[in-house]
Amino acid sequence: MVLKFALSVFAISSTVIHATDGKEGLELVLSQKPDLVLLDITMPVLDGLSVMKQLREASDYGKLVPIILLTNLASDEEITRQISQDEPAYYLIKSQSTTDTVVAKVKQRLGV
Repeated sequence: MVLKFALSVFAISSTVIHATDGKEGLELVLSQKPDLVLLDITMPVLDGLSVMKQLREASDYGKLVPIILLTNLASDEEITRQISQDEPAYYLIKSQSTTDTVVAKVKQRLGV
């Protein structure tokens, strides 16, 4: 919620879509086609890596939409493999990134 507030304060997007789990997030992204997707790797129902993989396989939009992955997890072999395969725009470890860092990456990807 802090990030959603920060994004609105910095006027990055007139609309921020929020999902409570990965399955809902995937459905919202595919139906509403936002300019950028922020995903946490650890989400209920469907994890962020699975959402990213399904987006990349779903359509031309899903192949091209910039994705920023956020996590508290250290990279392991599986995370590294999926990141290199599905190519998120950024992979940010929350404990090493401030809200300002995330907002800056969003602005950079959106060109604002």
